[in-house]
Amino acid sequence: MRAVPDKLTVDLHPVFRNDQDIDQAVRAALFRAAGQRVPLLEIITGKGSGKLRGRVLAMLKQPHVRKLYRRVELAPGNDGMVLVHLR
Repeated sequence: MRAVPDKLTVDLHPVFRNDQDIDQAVRAALFRAAGQRVPLLEIITGKGSGKLRGRVLAMLKQPHVRKLYRRVELAPGNDGMVLVHLR
């Protein structure tokens, strides 16, 4: 039996210029984490202007996505990372 990893990380730096790629990368990581029963998804947005982080947070608030997780928070001491705690 394979051990469940304690977290899954997705780095959005390679796709930050394309909104569709951002949504697709976040959704794919979220569904993969939920399917593998990983308790924590780390989404690296980078610090920058905050537009990418805002886009990710808005996407996570959609009702069909919201059902997959318990809560979302910014990593303590690191504004460039969004933590998604899955159900």
